[in-house]
Amino acid sequence: LFLDGLYAEFEKRKSIRALLDFQEKIATLRFLDPACGCGNFLIIAYRELRELELKILRELKKSNEKVYGIGFLNIGDILKVKIDQFYGIEYDEFPARIAEVAMYLIDHQMNLKVQLEFGQYFSSLPLKKSATIFNGNALRIDWSQLLNPVKTIDIQADEAEIIVRELREPTTKYGKVRLIVEKYKIVDEFEEAKNANVHFDFILGNPPFIGKQLQNESQKADMELVFNGVQGAGVLDYVSAWYLKAAQYIQNTAIKVAFVSTNSISQGEQVSVLWGVLFNFYKIKIHFAHRTFSWSNEAKGNAAVHCIIIGFAAFDSNEKRLFDYENIKGEPVERKVKNINPYLVEGNDTLLQNRKKPISNIQEINYGSFALDDGKFTLSQEEKDDLIASDSLAIKYVKQFIGGRELIRSEKRYCLWLLNANPNDIKKITKIRERIEAVKNWRENSNRANTKKLASTPSIFAEIRQPKTDYLAFPTLSSENRNYIPIAFLDSEIIASNQLYILPNADNFIFGILTSIMHMTWVRSVAGRFKSDYRYSASIVYNNYPFPQNVSVANKKKVEEAAQKVLDARLKYPSSSLADLYDPLSMPPDLVKAHRALDKAVDLCYRPQAFVNELTRIEYLFGLYEEYTAPMFKIEKKKK
Repeated sequence: LFLDGLYAEFEKRKSIRALLDFQEKIATLRFLDPACGCGNFLIIAYRELRELELKILRELKKSNEKVYGIGFLNIGDILKVKIDQFYGIEYDEFPARIAEVAMYLIDHQMNLKVQLEFGQYFSSLPLKKSATIFNGNALRIDWSQLLNPVKTIDIQADEAEIIVRELREPTTKYGKVRLIVEKYKIVDEFEEAKNANVHFDFILGNPPFIGKQLQNESQKADMELVFNGVQGAGVLDYVSAWYLKAAQYIQNTAIKVAFVSTNSISQGEQVSVLWGVLFNFYKIKIHFAHRTFSWSNEAKGNAAVHCIIIGFAAFDSNEKRLFDYENIKGEPVERKVKNINPYLVEGNDTLLQNRKKPISNIQEINYGSFALDDGKFTLSQEEKDDLIASDSLAIKYVKQFIGGRELIRSEKRYCLWLLNANPNDIKKITKIRERIEAVKNWRENSNRANTKKLASTPSIFAEIRQPKTDYLAFPTLSSENRNYIPIAFLDSEIIASNQLYILPNADNFIFGILTSIMHMTWVRSVAGRFKSDYRYSASIVYNNYPFPQNVSVANKKKVEEAAQKVLDARLKYPSSSLADLYDPLSMPPDLVKAHRALDKAVDLCYRPQAFVNELTRIEYLFGLYEEYTAPMFKIEKKKK
C-alpha cells in the first residue's frame, strides 16, 4: 500500500527528466522494520522497490536507447536503489544475522533480473552496501540512532582520568578509575548538524503478538517504560508499544507507518487506552486498514491468528482505504472512505468509554453472585449426593449453580446457598458446618483486608446478586465460531455465578435484541478477547450498545414473536446443549430459520432498509452511538 502511492506517482512521470528525478527520489527513501525477525518485510519491500525502479528503467530505455541500451558499459551505473536504504531492529541475534544474509540474497536475485532485462552481466561483488540490521530491543533504543550512528572508541587502561567536557558525560567527579572498558561518544558537531533532519520515510513490520497475560517480566518492564504515566496501560498487548514508539518518532514529519497486529488492539478496553493516547497526544490519523483476517504460516503446528493491518501517520489524508473480509480466510474488498476510526469502521474517531450505565433507555445488567470461598461452597454431583445422603435436611440448602460453562454445555454443578438459613439447621448438619468453618479459616488467612472482613459472615457468598424473579442469563465468554452468543432464561431458584451476566425481569424483546445478528455485529467489533473467544463486557459492550429507540408496537411485537419461535425451536432438542445447538456444523435448520426471521425483525426496529453486510451494520451502529452520546443541545458560537 505504501508503494501504491509511488506507483501512482510513477504513472504521472512521462518525460526523461521526470523519470530520472523520480528514480533519484526512490533511491533516497529509507525503510525501517523495528521488529524485523528474519527480515521478511524488508525483503519484500526491497524487492518491490527494485521492481519499481526496473519499470522506470524500461521507460527510460524506450525514450533513450543510446543511454540505456545494450552498449552501455556498466549496467550497475544506472541502478540507484540499494539495500543500504533498509534498516531493521531485532531482539534475537540469530534471526538478525539471517536478515542480513537474506537481504544480500534478494539483492543478488534482483541483480540477476536486471541482467536478463538488459542482456548484460552485472556483479555487485565485492559487497559494498548492506542493510543495517541492529540487534537490540526496539522499545529501549532511539530509532534515529540507526540513521545517525554514534561513533565510538574503546578505552582500556589501568588508570584513567575522564575529561568530562570533551566526552560530554555528566559532570560527576570520576577521580581515578581502574580497568575501564567503555564506549564513549566522539562528537562531530558538523556531522550531527548535517544529519539532524534525516529520518525514515516508511516504518513497517509485524511486532510480537503477546497478550498482557503472557508477557514476561522483561516485556512488562518494556511496557512500563514506553507507556510511562498512561493510565490503564496494564490492559494493553505488547504490540501496542510499537504503535506508541512509532507515534512519538513520526511527530512533525511525513513518515508513514503500517503494522500487522492482532485484532485485539481494535477491540474491547484496549482501544480507549491505546488510541486515546495516539489521537489526543500525537494527533495520529489512520490512513488505511485491513479489518480482521486469518493469517498463518507454514510452520508445523502453527495456529492461525486473527490479524489486522493499520497504516497511520501524524497527518491526515483525503484518500483513506478500508479493506473488509466477508470471509476472514478470503480476499479483501476495498472501499474508499472519509475516515477510519480505531475499531476499523468508517466514522468519526470515536472511543467507547467504560460506562456504569447504558446509553440507551434499557435496564442494567450485572454479574451473578461471587462466592469467594476457595471452592468450599461448590458441589459436584457426587458431593451433592454424598451431602444429602449424610443428612436429608441439607437438601433445602443445595441449589443448582450455573456459570458460563454450565449454561452452554448443560453441565451440572451445585452450591450451598445459605442465605437466610436457619442457624439451628447449620449446627445440625455436620458437613455443612465443616465447609463453613473452612471458608472462615480461608478468608481469615487472606492477605486482602476485604476478604478478611468477610470471615465474619462465612456462611454466605461474598457478593450476592441473585434475582428474586426469573432472569435472562448469558456467558461472559463465548466461542468466536458461534454466530450467536447462547442466551437463556433461567429460574430464580438456579443460582447464577459471576461467570454469567444476568438481566432480571427480561422479556422476549430484550432476548430478541441480544441474540440478534445486529447485537452480534457490535460484539464482534468492540468486545475484548480471551484467546480468540468473545469476552462480553457490561461496561464496554452492553452499556455502549445503541438499542433501537421509538420502536413501533407492530415491530416490537414481531421481535417478541420471532424470539419465542427461537425458544420453541430449542425446546425440540431437549437432549442437546446450547453448545450443540449453536455449533455452526450442527445447528438445526429450523433453529437457523427462526434466527434469520428474528434478525429481520430486529433490523426493522432500526430502519426499513436492509443491511447488506456486517460492515454496513457496524457503521450504522456507530452512527447511532454518536447520536445517542452527543450533547443534548449544541453550543452555538457567539458572533463577534
